[in-house]
Amino acid sequence: MTAPAQPQPTFPLPKGFSFSALAAGIKASGRLDLALVEAAPSSTAAALFTKNLVVAAPVDVGRMHLSKSRGRIRAVIVNSGNANCATGKAGLNACEHVCKQVARNLAIRTEEVFPSSTGIIGVPLPVDKIIAKLPELIAGREPTTGALDHFTQAIMTTDTRQKLASAWFGSGASEVSLLGVAKGSGMIHPQLATMLVYLFTDVGATPAELKGLLHESCDQSFNCISVDGDTSTNDTVLLLASGQSGVRLKDSGVHNKFAAALSKVCHSLAEQIVSDGEGVHHVIHLFIEQAKNRQEALQAARTIAHSLLVKTAWAGADPNWGRILAALGRSGIALDPKRVNIYIAKQMVCKGGVACGFDESKAHHDLAQPRCDIRVRLGRGRGSVEFITSDLTTDYVRINADYST
Repeated sequence: MTAPAQPQPTFPLPKGFSFSALAAGIKASGRLDLALVEAAPSSTAAALFTKNLVVAAPVDVGRMHLSKSRGRIRAVIVNSGNANCATGKAGLNACEHVCKQVARNLAIRTEEVFPSSTGIIGVPLPVDKIIAKLPELIAGREPTTGALDHFTQAIMTTDTRQKLASAWFGSGASEVSLLGVAKGSGMIHPQLATMLVYLFTDVGATPAELKGLLHESCDQSFNCISVDGDTSTNDTVLLLASGQSGVRLKDSGVHNKFAAALSKVCHSLAEQIVSDGEGVHHVIHLFIEQAKNRQEALQAARTIAHSLLVKTAWAGADPNWGRILAALGRSGIALDPKRVNIYIAKQMVCKGGVACGFDESKAHHDLAQPRCDIRVRLGRGRGSVEFITSDLTTDYVRINADYST
């Protein structure tokens, strides 16, 4: 797949946020690997984390800081190139030490600092390198698109491009802005993935209001994507609200407008993550329709999306619908194959669970495109889901065969 042009921020930045990034020597490549966001006083936050029971130190510390601060976050510190996971007590201490030094330099409380890490598991965090660079990192913070650009670069690992999305809307004479920044291209699976997602807005909201909206948006976006079926140890989605627009979420009409903006940004970032998946050549929009309910549709979608036989067929643009039907049969849902219809793009390729005549050359052509829709109708009810997934290529194997070396 040809990578699209690098997204350029041509939108208003949310008020109340400054960004900074530099190279601290964590990555052997010497690329940017340490990043900071400072948020305005009284900023509120909510976050969702990985469902993996093996979690990195910054996930534990981030949860604790959100609880201790009651959702008041003033700074985000991110490093790439090292996950600070499976590093024991030393990893937790290193993470806390970094947060304390950030807090000291910004004259805020330690629990108001939110940490994230991404990279290799099981390697001690080079805390001395990070601490040595903090004064320069903090001095360099700016509320500009240039500083944002450096921030997005610094959080990348195997990503081939930056991931940005934005939305804004008017409320009276004021405007509310929402900005999303993400990294992620491997270990992508529902219930979050090797994703770091940061959502910045200048609306005013309580942590509880933000948490409810974040749950809803993630369920419809980041929890409906998959590249490889693996769930990371460091997954984090953070929503941070500065309140600097002067508009409150509880103001008339604002809640629904903000919910729509948040949904738009999260969906865009989710698709960008799959499109930039490790070795991905084809993005598949998998529509499961006529399920008993949404949960059943998700169960069917995940089984199909994680089938190695299905994914390798997609890699070869092979319209082998039988692999999809077989995956459905082991998905655990109460399936009647005689009611199942399968479509590749606009062509029906399976009717009532058996073969039907179709143009195989056209189906191959449709699957060979950078994006293809596949529709599966179960004939069981009105539940449905759109699930974004990908093929599995030899490039994916190559990238992950030598990731740590």
